[in-house]
Formats: sequence, C-alpha cells, structure tokens
Amino acid sequence: MVDGIMKKWKKILYEDQGFPDHYVDDTFLDELKKNLHTRNYEYWKVVKESGVVTQQLCSVCIFVMVFIFMDVKVLAAETLVYISGGLTFIGYLANCLLQRDVRSIRTFLADLKTVMIFAGFSYCLSPVLVSLTETIATDTIYAMTTVMLLGNLCFHDYGADAEMVSGVLSLNAGLFASVCLASRLHTSHHSFATVTFAVELFALWPALRRNLRQAIPASHVAMTAILSLLTLVTLTYISMPAAFLLLITLVFITFVCPWWLITLQPYKNNIHGPWDEAVIKE
Repeated sequence: MVDGIMKKWKKILYEDQGFPDHYVDDTFLDELKKNLHTRNYEYWKVVKESGVVTQQLCSVCIFVMVFIFMDVKVLAAETLVYISGGLTFIGYLANCLLQRDVRSIRTFLADLKTVMIFAGFSYCLSPVLVSLTETIATDTIYAMTTVMLLGNLCFHDYGADAEMVSGVLSLNAGLFASVCLASRLHTSHHSFATVTFAVELFALWPALRRNLRQAIPASHVAMTAILSLLTLVTLTYISMPAAFLLLITLVFITFVCPWWLITLQPYKNNIHGPWDEAVIKE
C-alpha cells in the first residue's frame, strides 16, 4: 500500500514488492490448462497395438513349453538345435531383405564368426551349467525362473516411452531364466540347446518382429494371431487348464485392457500452468 493506493504485484524476483514469497494475484490461474497432451485412442487401434504384449507373452510360454518337452524326453536336444538354427538362418535372411541390407561376403563371414564364437563358448560351458545348481532345491530354481520370466515381460521394450523399459534388463532376465532351467535338464546337450534357444527367442526374435512390423505393418495382426494359436494348441498337449488360463489372459490383454483404457480416459485430469518446471527448447 503506497499513499492509499494498492501496489500492483508483478511476477518478478529481482525486486522486493512487499508481498510474501508465496503470494500470487487473482490472474495466477488464468494460465491454467487441463489435459493439454491427452491422446484420444481408438479401440481397434489399441487392440492392434496390444499384440506386442501378446507376442512376448506367447514367446515366454513357448520357451517354458520347450523346456517341459525336453524334460519329459519328448523333444530331443539335437532336434531343437536343428529347428531353431534353421529358423534363425531364415530369420537372418528375412531381416536382411526387410532392411534392404545387401550383406557383403565379408559382413556375412563376420556375422558367421560371431555365431560360431557364441556357439563354441556355449557348448564348452554347457557341462558346467548342468551341475551349476546341484545344491539348490528344484522348487527354488523354478521360483527364480518364474521371477526372471516375469521380469522379462515387465521390462521388455514394447515400443512405449517409459522409464521402466530396459531391453538389456529384459534380455538378461530371460537368459538367467534359461540358465536356471538348463541346470535341471539331463545332459550338457540339453543345456546347450536351452541357452541357445533362449538367445534366439529373447534377443533375435523381438528384433525381427520389430523390423517386420515396420516394413510390413499388415503382418503384425497375422503374426499375433498365428503365434497365439500356435501357443494355445501346443499348450493343450501339456495342460488343458493352463491352456484355458492362457486363453483368458490373452483375451483380457487384447480386448479387455484396451476397452478399460478408453473407458478411463474421460477421468484423466492433468493440469498445466506457470507452476510447471521450465523446459529449455533448443
């Protein structure tokens, strides 16, 4: 107050205006904005995008089923190596075509060298893996495997910009789970086949899926449907209740969660204003 006249407050810091530090005038909320960056989702588009989660969940189920088939001696280790190796070679060629990457002989030999080094180290260490967890109870191994596979699902890169996404952590969790399961198989050949298959499934397969989706967007839905059907049919040979539970989970993720997201959108209430932290624009 100066000579009976109210001094007008200004939003400045370099001058003592005689007001408390936390004082704001009536115009402070004029800059209030709500839901500034809210996105409007379409149901079927969200259903399509949820296929990324479905594909990764089916990949984890396939890995567990392969272990069970080898554990009960229905699937031979050599058969798994031949099948997964052949599919990996086909995927390698498909990836080169998708990226329009014409590999030279030198580059192909370098990739082949990397594969041979990995296969050699894995084969030499497979006898160690068989006896790695002899002193640990099987229930503990299965519990550790479950936690690691859940970590693989939680931290997998589904294409979302989130702080918890970590492709490295997801891959390491999947490989740790494969080491745990490999230590419960019969021979070193089974351990080698399990670890190799885990690398192909958790490291190479997601990259191929991502490139295929970018190059041919229409293939995403077909891939989700085929992978889900293959997983469900295979799981029925192991456990019908487990297959039914997986079916319910896939339906919930693919159809219920998108509907749930769209239903909750009207309740979103984000506020923006002068109290937000300043962002430097380059």
